[in-house]
Amino acid sequence: MGRRSKYSVAMVSWQQAEFALTTIRRQVFIEEQMVPDALEWDGQDAVATHFLAVDGMEHAIACARLLSDGSLGRMAVLPAWRRQGVGRTLLAAAIDECRRQGFSQLKISAQVHATEFYRQAGFIVHGDVYRDAGILHHDMRLELAP
Repeated sequence: MGRRSKYSVAMVSWQQAEFALTTIRRQVFIEEQMVPDALEWDGQDAVATHFLAVDGMEHAIACARLLSDGSLGRMAVLPAWRRQGVGRTLLAAAIDECRRQGFSQLKISAQVHATEFYRQAGFIVHGDVYRDAGILHHDMRLELAP
């Protein structure tokens, strides 16, 4: 396997990894998906739990954040690393952390194109499709066993 197959995921704070997290989200959400800056930077990062994936050379390749209400969001994987299991690994780390914190469910506002990815992890769609930042989304939830 090539260099791309090697990566790791760690839980980090915004203070520890702001540059890496900002770089990934800017590339994926603002540049690629055209999300306005004002919507991306919502003021919740400093109090969120973040997950950061890095490659074998310690370059940031993916991220996600968990809010104190059990909402997972801002999950982004750089294009060169998609379809290699990085998203699944990030999601598994977030689910494990939710269980550790005693949450009964994990909520996500999933882009419609990604709903099958979350379904495969056990999430269920709740409600109708809606637009957020000009992108179609579904609310989804994962019930966590006690």
